[in-house]
Amino acid sequence: MIEVGKSSTLKISRILKQGAYLTDGKSDVLLPEKQVPEGAAVGDEIHVFVYRDSKDRLISTTRVPLIQLGEIARLRVKEMTKIGAFLDMGLERDLLLPFHEMTKKPSENDSVLVAMYLDKSGRLCATEKLYEYLESGSGHRKDDEVTGTLYEVSRNFGAFVAVEDRYSALIPAKEFSNEAAPGDTVTCRVTGVKPDGRLNLSLRKKAYLQMKDDAEVLMERIHNEAGLRFTDKADPELIKEQTGLSKAAFKRAIGQLLKAKRIVIKEDGIYERDKH
Repeated sequence: MIEVGKSSTLKISRILKQGAYLTDGKSDVLLPEKQVPEGAAVGDEIHVFVYRDSKDRLISTTRVPLIQLGEIARLRVKEMTKIGAFLDMGLERDLLLPFHEMTKKPSENDSVLVAMYLDKSGRLCATEKLYEYLESGSGHRKDDEVTGTLYEVSRNFGAFVAVEDRYSALIPAKEFSNEAAPGDTVTCRVTGVKPDGRLNLSLRKKAYLQMKDDAEVLMERIHNEAGLRFTDKADPELIKEQTGLSKAAFKRAIGQLLKAKRIVIKEDGIYERDKH
């Protein structure tokens, strides 16, 4: 069966002025005359990619596309239109990324990570909603550092990440404070591997390592803003809103700065210790 969006090796069944008709023994598809190899004859096999032209007719090409049905690839945005973004997939016809399949609106010349699917009309389209197209079983283990593309954010579940633009992973909602947005490249720590091979991630390092980083970030803010107008006794929601840290992480970082005698805590806030 000739499949739209996929490559296959087909035989030439007949050659006409407009090109060669290729067959799998059940159905035919046209290979335009300009792409028919010189000296080709009936019975020859040709490897082609099958898609639909601008008039929605089934057609084939010997050109190799940048993406095929069910695959994931980075494609360049050629044009933004009223119906979505048209992406360069390496063929004469571009691939449509409809607005309802976007997780973040791109601009022309942006590189976007997408999967190719068939819409209800049998036309090839792109989607940034990658969950069902990603693989599991990456081979990564707990505490490994990985890099990937954050492709979607859910208030209930967290941030979905395509590790190495290939493997399925999630930063759970409790670990995610909108530090990144769809389309961003993120470096994370593997916090767990599910039975099906999918990964759980965190943008934060192990506590004893992260504490040092958090302490330096807080110290810079205390210095630049002449102090924080709240202490480690503040409500967790306020601390999270102001610093992006959990109350526990905030207290660890503040404790590090106190131990180093770099800050003082007063009733109305936290201030840099006078060096004199």
